[in-house]
Amino acid sequence: MSYRNLDIYRISFALFIEPHRASLFLSKYELFELGSQLRRSSDSVVSNIVEGYGRRIYKREYERFLIFSPSSNDETIAHLEKISHL
Repeated sequence: MSYRNLDIYRISFALFIEPHRASLFLSKYELFELGSQLRRSSDSVVSNIVEGYGRRIYKREYERFLIFSPSSNDETIAHLEKISHL
C-alpha cells in the first residue's frame, strides 16, 4: 500500500492543484506575496499527509504530521478568503 491509495491524499492533492493554478493569475504583487503563501500552505496539506505516512511505523510521528495537515488547510482557506476580498 502507498499514501497514493489514501482517499485523504487524493482529495488533498486535488485541492492543492486548484488554488495553485488560480494563484498564477493574481496580480504581480500578489503573485509573489499572498499567492506564494497560498501555494505553500496548500502544498503543506499534502506534504504533511505524505510525510506522516512515511513515518507510520512510529505512531506518534504519524499522528503528529496528520495533525499538522488540518492546520495547513485552515491557513489555505484563510488565504483564499483574503484573496476573494481583494
